[in-house]
Amino acid sequence: MTVFAVEYRYATGVPDRLDEVRPAHRAWLRERAEEGLLLASGPYEGGASALLIFRAEDRAALDALLAKDPFAQAGLIAETGATVWNPIIGLLAEAAAA
Repeated sequence: MTVFAVEYRYATGVPDRLDEVRPAHRAWLRERAEEGLLLASGPYEGGASALLIFRAEDRAALDALLAKDPFAQAGLIAETGATVWNPIIGLLAEAAAA
């Protein structure tokens, strides 16, 4: 499996909608973590964007997975960037190798 560093930039001007959908988004993330697909996630300071570390077979599989995120389905992700990442040392490196 490939590890991807995914960055979300949230849509602007919709803080109430983000708050409304956030519980479903976090439940979806927890499920991906339990499956071993999500290694870590969390918002950057300020809350306008977030970093998510996923494992997926390839970019197409990652894109299909991200399309199921409740934030994406609600149109709350303005931009998604994904970069293949190769963690070498530390807890995420151990999790990625599992």
